[in-house]
Amino acid sequence: MKRILIVEDDRTLGDGLCLALKSPDLILTLCRSCADAQNALASGTFDLLIFDINLPDGSGLDLLRTVRQTSAVPVILLTANDMETDIVAGLESGADDYVTKPFSLAVLRARVNAQLRRGAPSQGGPVEIENFSFDFERMEFRRDGRLVELSKTEQKLLRVLVENRGRTMTRAALVDRVWTDGAEYVDENALSVTMKRLRDKLEAVPSRPRFLKTVYGLGYTWASAPKEAP
Repeated sequence: MKRILIVEDDRTLGDGLCLALKSPDLILTLCRSCADAQNALASGTFDLLIFDINLPDGSGLDLLRTVRQTSAVPVILLTANDMETDIVAGLESGADDYVTKPFSLAVLRARVNAQLRRGAPSQGGPVEIENFSFDFERMEFRRDGRLVELSKTEQKLLRVLVENRGRTMTRAALVDRVWTDGAEYVDENALSVTMKRLRDKLEAVPSRPRFLKTVYGLGYTWASAPKEAP
């Protein structure tokens, strides 16, 4: 069972979202204010959050920023604002997707399902690989015991590679799983840039990567056998 928190003050839309997403595999919680949402977040864990931006007692962006302090749970923002600056602000605050009103409920369902597949938080605790410790739920990443600051995109890329360690992930598959903001086209150069930044932060000698291997003509792989934390 997956749990979804929906924060939407419009009663008709909120009820419609619950009806559209109703499924035997989902537990839906509907809140109509920031205060109610904060109480729900404090009392339980969720696999996906859907926040309206304009709420009667605050902003969904503020809720998002609060969540991102402790969790990497996927977040979809709903708003009537379709200005590019609003979209950028939402994504840079840590949103995984951004849907402008009015929208198709069928499209929203598809995006919800995509986030549940791609972005469900890890339940197995931190992963220990030699001198690395990766805790994707707490967003804490360490090399030789020292914290390493990673951007949201770098975290997503690292997670896909670590969870598929030993397997070659094609460039197309990585772009599809890392850039989940609804963009129709992502330049593959963005993947190359993100991989370089990740190597610069994790590898002692980025020019001679030990773990983050390039499989020329195909993609990338994390080439290390894991040692899971107890």
